[in-house]
Amino acid sequence: MRFQISLLALCIGLGTMPSFAQTAEDEAGAGEAPLTGAGAVTQLDTLVVTAGRSESEIANVAQNVKVVERDEIEKLTIGNTDAANLVSRLVPGFQPDNQTISGASETYRGRSMLILIDGVPRTTPLRNNSRILSLIDLDTIERVEVVSGASSLYGAGATGGVINFITRKGESETPRWTVETRLEAQTSHPEESLAPSVTVSVEGRKGSFDYFLSGSGDLSRRLYDANGNEMASDGLLGQGGGDRTGFGSLFGRLGYEEGARRFDLSFDWTYGEQHPDFYTDYSGTRVRPDYSDPYTGEPLVEDSKYVTARFADDAFSLGGLELIAFYNDIEKQSPETRLSPANPFVLADGLNQTVLEGQRFGLGATVRTPADRLFDGAEFVWGTDYTFDHITQKQVGTGSDVASPLDQHQIGLFGQLEVPVTDRLRLSGGMRFDAFWLDVKDFTRPAYDVGLPVALPPIGVGGGQFDYQQATFNAGAIYDVTDAAQLYGNFSQGYELADIGAFTRRAGANGGFGSAEFCDAYGNAFAGFGLCTTSPAPDFFVSYADIAPEPQLVNTFEIGTRADWGRLRASASAFLSLSDNGLTFDAGTNTVTQQKERIWGGELTVAFDVSDAFTLGGILGYVEGRYDADGDGTIDSYLPNNRIATTWKGDVYADYRFENGISTRADVEFFSGRERDAYPELEGVALLHLSAQKTFENGHKLGVGIYNVFDTDYANPTASATRGIEVPGLGRTIGVSYKAVF
Repeated sequence: MRFQISLLALCIGLGTMPSFAQTAEDEAGAGEAPLTGAGAVTQLDTLVVTAGRSESEIANVAQNVKVVERDEIEKLTIGNTDAANLVSRLVPGFQPDNQTISGASETYRGRSMLILIDGVPRTTPLRNNSRILSLIDLDTIERVEVVSGASSLYGAGATGGVINFITRKGESETPRWTVETRLEAQTSHPEESLAPSVTVSVEGRKGSFDYFLSGSGDLSRRLYDANGNEMASDGLLGQGGGDRTGFGSLFGRLGYEEGARRFDLSFDWTYGEQHPDFYTDYSGTRVRPDYSDPYTGEPLVEDSKYVTARFADDAFSLGGLELIAFYNDIEKQSPETRLSPANPFVLADGLNQTVLEGQRFGLGATVRTPADRLFDGAEFVWGTDYTFDHITQKQVGTGSDVASPLDQHQIGLFGQLEVPVTDRLRLSGGMRFDAFWLDVKDFTRPAYDVGLPVALPPIGVGGGQFDYQQATFNAGAIYDVTDAAQLYGNFSQGYELADIGAFTRRAGANGGFGSAEFCDAYGNAFAGFGLCTTSPAPDFFVSYADIAPEPQLVNTFEIGTRADWGRLRASASAFLSLSDNGLTFDAGTNTVTQQKERIWGGELTVAFDVSDAFTLGGILGYVEGRYDADGDGTIDSYLPNNRIATTWKGDVYADYRFENGISTRADVEFFSGRERDAYPELEGVALLHLSAQKTFENGHKLGVGIYNVFDTDYANPTASATRGIEVPGLGRTIGVSYKAVF
């Protein structure tokens, strides 16, 4: 294992506890003592809304939960405002961030995660696109709630966990303006890498009305590894990178509150482009810019708009009521890529570049009904959801479909019961039932160049209308060993609709050359290459009904403990995750398959206040998994690296707060890497990060952070796992920020 030190986050204020919520000590100013001892507010008292779709204390949630409050978000984002980086540093089950605008291979406990904004999914179940998490503007976020393990309470997609970003609302009685500027640069090439950003926001309240409005923009130039070599613009192949980008976002949240009723309307628009100068060379041991091949494709484009309306009534006759309506409109254009050993499946004519467009509309109702007749203090949370999705993916330039246009209606019903059986024992359980109606349009899959002397000819894909249903269940128990310590156990189910768009895009070749699907589509057309030699003459047609993937149902079993003894806070958990139809993408063959899977692991967090000003802490996570690689019903191989890039991951930190308003932090972040079966070895690394923040009497803040202080060379494990080719990690980076409040 190689060791590296990165100065990343001196800006963390009071203790960072990655397994439960930060509490009063995070909200204390510099030099103030955290609340400890008898009668103090503890992390177990922190309220969360994500775990059960209703407000509940962490002490009543039978799952591993992490809450990141606004103060901690500000301190952790001095030198890096990427939401994926924030989550990776605080959540042991989340794989290291890949340091690009894509979320490729950033799995949660080896599986997918559901990303929510104020309880509304940003993901779509019909066509996976990983460019979501890193584009969330953390300046608009009040808190982040992370719930580990499979869940179906918000619908499909949460087989590994749920991450809910809760937006800010106006709190100040008078208008309060905030202007924050940031500069980042890498020490090997400061002028070429200088990246500025600015955020302007205003918030306030007037009577029953409150508002929060924000606008931000950032530019990036070139990026460099620790050897001073320029990094590729598309190291993950078709995902985009972090260089040569320009992004802007507008956000607003308007609220009206009268007594027990509240109405919220929010909007969010993110627009950005990446303009690579060169294509990427994947032929060596490390990806790098191909200076001999100037980029001629269209830019990467992100143009996504989100509108959400919410009404809450705590005086509703059946209990608390929440109604929600939302509309998402996304456009995600990828960069162009070329045929290469790492990319053996490209469009034969025109640009090998596509744009994904989708519209999603949804309605939801949640009711919190007291169930005191059953048990004193019991509560039943129930409701329904409806969503409609429309997805297309077209070739840039021609506008031709490269995947079947898809429409889907979904209706879900759910119920969740929490019962305090005794003063120390609480039980919970529930179920959800979803029904889906999918319309797959007929289309002609275009010709593809696959490196053979002839291209794969176009084939017709027959669509149709399909319906399917899924019921999921969960049950949990919490036992208070003492007033400060708990044991909990949980069984939860989550499900995921396989990437239907991807299966239609690869129609005829999902199982690889010579597979049953290939022979069905092409017959004996490739018999001269030794493929499908006994097949009949080709009809160049395949029916979606014959290649349709099965929804993935995941069962998660988890046990854990957590405690808050004032100065010492800790948690530990272990989990087992099972699925009979997991989904795996093989980067080497560009194929997608489903098979039986088993994933297991454990997570540990600890924070100790040595004094009122000095905190030590850390996180440690382990995850590993195996699957049935040959489809014979026996789990016989390790999962590929793009599902688990590092088996061990951790962060150890020291945080010191001076009485003069300066807070400092040092982190050692480490990954074990992974070496399993015939997959490329991913080496481990340890990094040191430092940062500092000064809070002035007028509320202004100056922050300085340094990433990778020793400029150690390493390969980013998650980025490298995406295509099985080594992608370097960022070299030493310095960030400076200044926030002024008026």
